[in-house]
Amino acid sequence: MKKSNLWRFIGALAITVLLGNIMLKSPPNALAAPVAWNNGVATTPPMGWNSYDSYNWNVTEAQVKANADYMATNLKSLGWQYIVVDWAWYYPGSGTGSPNQTNLSPTLRMDANGRLLPDLVRFPSATGTNGFKPLADYIHGKGLKFGVHIMRGIPRQAVAQNVPILGTSCTANQIDNTTTAAWLNLMWGLDMSNSCAQTYLNSVFQLFAAWGVDFVKVDDIAAPTYYSAEIQGYKNAITNSGRPMVLSLSPGPTSTGNSTHVMANANMWRVVNDLWDNWASLDNEFGVLASWTPYRAAGAWPDPDMIPIGRLSLQGPVGSPRYSALTADEKRTMMTLWVINRAPLMWGGNMTDNTAADLALMNNAAVIAVDQNSSNNRQLVGGTLQAWAADIPNSTDKYVALFNRGSSTATVSLGLSAFGASSATATDLWSGTNLGAFTTTFSRSLPAHGAGLYRLVITASGPTATAPPPVVYYKLIARHSGKVADVNNGSTTDGATVIQWAGSTALWQQWQFVDVGGGYYNIVNRNSGKCLDVYNNSTADGGVVNQWTCNGQPNQKWQWVAIGSYFNLKVQHSGKCLDVNASSTADGAKIQQWACGSGTNQQWSRQQQP
Repeated sequence: MKKSNLWRFIGALAITVLLGNIMLKSPPNALAAPVAWNNGVATTPPMGWNSYDSYNWNVTEAQVKANADYMATNLKSLGWQYIVVDWAWYYPGSGTGSPNQTNLSPTLRMDANGRLLPDLVRFPSATGTNGFKPLADYIHGKGLKFGVHIMRGIPRQAVAQNVPILGTSCTANQIDNTTTAAWLNLMWGLDMSNSCAQTYLNSVFQLFAAWGVDFVKVDDIAAPTYYSAEIQGYKNAITNSGRPMVLSLSPGPTSTGNSTHVMANANMWRVVNDLWDNWASLDNEFGVLASWTPYRAAGAWPDPDMIPIGRLSLQGPVGSPRYSALTADEKRTMMTLWVINRAPLMWGGNMTDNTAADLALMNNAAVIAVDQNSSNNRQLVGGTLQAWAADIPNSTDKYVALFNRGSSTATVSLGLSAFGASSATATDLWSGTNLGAFTTTFSRSLPAHGAGLYRLVITASGPTATAPPPVVYYKLIARHSGKVADVNNGSTTDGATVIQWAGSTALWQQWQFVDVGGGYYNIVNRNSGKCLDVYNNSTADGGVVNQWTCNGQPNQKWQWVAIGSYFNLKVQHSGKCLDVNASSTADGAKIQQWACGSGTNQQWSRQQQP
């Protein structure tokens, strides 16, 4: 199941972004590279198909096989290999509603030890004790790999029946923790302080191993709450199963504050909530992916979600059956952004309905190579017109992706000094066209919401662009009180309130200003990696200011308005100002939004921190 420092707009036709003038700061919390989980799988970003975007929870065995046949025939040679059955494959029958239970009805198919089994209406080969083994065998016979989705925890009906936990003297009601997903009520979470909870997970994954499962997507585990103990439990269960499996975590947005833990315990994790086929959702991915740049390594991949291209929602979950509503340029932008970030490529559309244009987005070997074999992937230029780059192993050539997020055609340019070069030749990877030679600057005209992906061959060296400045953090000091913006109790959770407090060396009193274009900034807390946010998009005076996982929304974008040596911070969605409630000078006074005025309780200064 299912968020430098200058940009210029010159006229309506052309905008040129020069790297020599614009360099990006590093993402928040870029202090040391965390260590990835090296479990021998996902050494490159996983590539495959997931049933959710096209079939909701209704996918059948025949439909899964048809998509496997398509992948084996058209895509396997390029590295596409995973066929993943998404949620509620154990729920009886089919339907368009959410597969919840009412008073534990209908009954899920489950064995005597609380382990879920495939529904026989949709998966007839799972009869008896077969489980998914016949389907997995079919997929393996095509040279592909098989995956399943599960919800975090143990079935509630297993707890109600108090079934025995295999290999222990425990029963189900001893290991649940009564947490459940807001969108699906079939499971209780696990109390990992009880060793029988780990044994239960081990038994589930031993069953998966017997079936031949290669990929497991665990839902309700990365957001809105990050369940660290249970995540580690799933990792341990895979290790204990003896079978290599990819561990994918959902939904998003996973907080960068959990980057070290998630890299050490999962192979891929969602960085946004469910992504669908509209420009606003795609446009939001730019900032989110940039913030995850330091936390990408072999075996550990930030996941911008499944690719909503092709034939979608044949039986739900969102909207009527349709081909993707993204334009042709937006689809190319999506694929270009995914590959330059080395994102997992999990196709969402029903592949058997692919058009020739859909297939062309999947089977371009030169484009796929960027995703599967590049390094040092990074954003060079932010804002409306962006430039990203990656190194090519064992080569001095560079991959370059250019993006026009604007609403009209524009020229996007990148100074070759970014690579210590003065001239280069370029090839368009989407078309295969040789674009010729470029001196000093590489420029392309791109349509609205469009992108280009290129391979540059350096032909002459030149001056090297100035390295991006180090991350700089500031205290935000209220003029009227001399006190600073502080995250209450040093919390790292979404929704923690922002208050004023006497200044100290605490990291939760330090903030980074990250340029997001248009004269706006995300203001990111050093301690949590979360953004200064107006709660619930309130537009009212007194709206609570808190921290929240950065998601690119207007209630997290702040404009700096100079007032002499001080400044107002005006939030984009409401046009109101950051304000200390009632001009209080007390520690703990609420920081809120309020209609902008002349009060010194809305005037701030910055003090750089070491």
